[in-house]
Amino acid sequence: MSAYCGGNRLSRCRLWLVFAGLIFSAGCASQTEQSSEKEGFIEAAGAGLVSLPGKVIEGSQNSLNELSETSGYLLESATFNIEDWPRRIIADSKETFLRPGNMTALLLAGGASIAMHSSGADKELAENFDNPRVFHGFTDESINIIGSPWTHLGVSSLWYAMSAKNQDEFNKQRAGAMIRSLGVTSAITMTLKAIRDNDSPNGKKWAWPSGHTASSFTVASVLDEFYGPRVGIPAYAGACVVGYRMIDSGDHWGSDVIFGATLGWVVGHTFAGKHKELEVAGFKVLPFMGNDNGPVVGVMLVKQF
Repeated sequence: MSAYCGGNRLSRCRLWLVFAGLIFSAGCASQTEQSSEKEGFIEAAGAGLVSLPGKVIEGSQNSLNELSETSGYLLESATFNIEDWPRRIIADSKETFLRPGNMTALLLAGGASIAMHSSGADKELAENFDNPRVFHGFTDESINIIGSPWTHLGVSSLWYAMSAKNQDEFNKQRAGAMIRSLGVTSAITMTLKAIRDNDSPNGKKWAWPSGHTASSFTVASVLDEFYGPRVGIPAYAGACVVGYRMIDSGDHWGSDVIFGATLGWVVGHTFAGKHKELEVAGFKVLPFMGNDNGPVVGVMLVKQF
């Protein structure tokens, strides 16, 4: 796991950020009771309670009800319709990896990875990146966390939970597609890492392919498929920065990043493309049937203003 997410310290940092973001954004309460009556107080962040020594000011009942409701939706987001998801993941995975164009792209990326590593191009590239490094300190660590698969899964889970809470089926389906694509990308990445089992330039295990890069390109591909170039282009730019950082830090070879980017692109576009509603000029294309003056079958364009 260390090669996939970084060192133990960084892994703990990422997990803390992800779960702290989920708890804070969803408004989950955290209560701590002190045993001493003199110093007794209750701390309940986000639940509408104010902490003061010796007394507690309670928030409105509506806040507590909303907290309970949100917790229920968070629980729903954790289960993700378990009975239906395995079938959908298997079906989407088959289409992804049996599609000729996707297989061609992955085989070409795999061939390029082998050629780069065996010819010494990976080492030459690593030496060119070694001195001086572009990213340092806080910037380096921030990109590392932003590009982490754990971060992507955490944010996508929050998207799903909030959509479920708001009864927004449209965004709930899109968030579900994002989570499934990230899950498949992560599973394939870890499997390939275990099979290849090579070291990175800085000596970390399980280098090929880059999990950060694969996950970042999966996110970018899904967003591009769902929302078009206005969102897709910045997302791809961010994914490229993550890939650059992986080489710059010595965490990955160039071949790791190339295959990771290709894998993320293939999985993201295929999964999102299957579940994207057909749109024309911003209008949803829906089937239409009418029989006022006889049977009529066609399509209609719908847009919410």
